[in-house]
Parts: sequence; structure tokens; C-alpha cells
Amino acid sequence: MTLVLNKIPYQLRLFDTAGQEDYDKLRPLSYPRTDVFLICFAIDSPDSYLHVTTKWAPELKHYNPDTPFVLVGTKADLRNDAATLEKMSKSNQKPISQELGSKLAREIRASLYIECSALTQGNLKNVFEESVKIAGKIRKKSKKRFCVIL
Repeated sequence: MTLVLNKIPYQLRLFDTAGQEDYDKLRPLSYPRTDVFLICFAIDSPDSYLHVTTKWAPELKHYNPDTPFVLVGTKADLRNDAATLEKMSKSNQKPISQELGSKLAREIRASLYIECSALTQGNLKNVFEESVKIAGKIRKKSKKRFCVIL
């Protein structure tokens, strides 16, 4: 995927790593040379929100302590979706608020918290643009114009 930012093309290499325990030992093999990580959770899934602190942030800090990461709340379109709200209320749950997402980002020392929706494409391009900017701050000395995002 190529992203043009300030008239400069960046080649993004995106890897969606498996979250299953079966891959826990293999997943870190894909981490070296990553410029920025995206830790994603679904706004309609309190379990995925919890996994940010119990699994993803600790794992990335262990294997790549100097690599920045962005916390991304996905499925932002579902926060006010009537069917989602009804379904979640049946199990005494509610969508993760923007405030909780921002608070978690501060707690885990994410470089940024951002929300998006793949369904509506809302803020989706901005996720990648901001990630490239963050990676660029770290790699200013490098003349390479690509960015690896996991």
C-alpha cells in the first residue's frame, strides 16, 4: 500500500498478526524492523479492550521496547448503533467510550489514540497517515521512504 503524505510517497507494509495463543511463539518473529505498531481493539468488545493491557502492550514492550505504537479503536460506527447497544446491554456491557480509549492510551504510553470504522471508512486514512508521521519522527535519519506497520 502506498500512502502519499506531504507529496512524499511511503510504501506501507501491513501485517495482521494472529492473536491466537497457538501463534504466541511465532508472532514475535514478524516484529523486527517494524517502524510503528497498531494495537487495535473493537469498540464493541470489552474483551479486546482488556487484551490491550493483558497481552498486546506488554508483548510489544517486551520484544520492541523502542518502537512506538498507536492505540486504535475499531468499529467506531457501532458505538451508537441501536442493535449493538441492545445486544451489549443484554450482557450488561456497553461500547468503549472515546474517553476510556484515550485513558488507556495514556496508561500504556501509546504515541496516539485514534478511532476508525472500516465499514464507513471514517478516519481510516488518518490512522495510517498519523502512524507514518509517528514512525517518521523516530526514523528521521533514515532516507528510506517505507514504513512497516504491524
